[in-house]
Amino acid sequence: MNSHPREFQRVKQTAEQFPSRLPLVQRVGNFLGRFDLRGAIVPVGSLLLLELFVRLGWVSPYVLPPPSELYDTFLRLAEGPLWTNVAASTARVFVGFVIGSLLAIVVGSLVGLVIAAERYLEPTFQALRAVPSLAWVPLLMIWFGIGETSKIVLIAKSAFFPVYLNLFSGIRNVDRKLVEVGEMYRQPLPVLVWRIFIPASLPHLFTGLRYGLSLAWLSVVAAELLAASEGIGYMLSDGRELSRPDLVMIAIICLAVLGKISDSLFKIVENRCLRWRDTYPLQQGGRLR
Repeated sequence: MNSHPREFQRVKQTAEQFPSRLPLVQRVGNFLGRFDLRGAIVPVGSLLLLELFVRLGWVSPYVLPPPSELYDTFLRLAEGPLWTNVAASTARVFVGFVIGSLLAIVVGSLVGLVIAAERYLEPTFQALRAVPSLAWVPLLMIWFGIGETSKIVLIAKSAFFPVYLNLFSGIRNVDRKLVEVGEMYRQPLPVLVWRIFIPASLPHLFTGLRYGLSLAWLSVVAAELLAASEGIGYMLSDGRELSRPDLVMIAIICLAVLGKISDSLFKIVENRCLRWRDTYPLQQGGRLR
């Protein structure tokens, strides 16, 4: 009869000894619950299938190295030049992307808000946009040499046009009724820009920024493949010259991971800056009819 109260007291005392663990476990669970792990099914499943196919002899390891070999290569590179190459490419992308994006925001705002600027500048920008980035490489190397300047200019050029074009389109697609209401209340142009044009064009701007960032990663690889002593593009070139597909695959995986991380960070910033949007909640269970 008295065993049950004693057992209850012992369990109660044990629970009181660890009062801080439950909030920690709950916080970890809440943090992990923010991520949708279904997106990892395809890459993880592909790696498992590749390992299986190589083990069965259906795929040559020289053509596609198995993930187990890639893991060993990654460990060896992690003790050597891997992080130096990753840091070099990341720094180039960051500097070039910031420069190109800032210029695009300034020019896109000017061309979008001023009709005269559009008439003078838009045809030239559209013509330059049609020129592939690789076509500028020889000229940039002649102008700036094979140093960092030519690489950063190429990255900035690649990031410029997506940001410029999306911002210009966002400004020109602002609802005319909103602008007319502002003019009816005799709001000056700076107030119209701050209250109407900027909020309405922000979704287009973030779309251009994310697209420009992806093109910045493409451009840094192209620049480093042609002339660089460090960077992920240099790893690709080194793997090609040494006939090492494992080194090439590690470089490709690094690019994919860095691109995904940078895009996810931008998506977080976008969601925080555009919380005021009243969008259709497909992510909350809504569906198209």
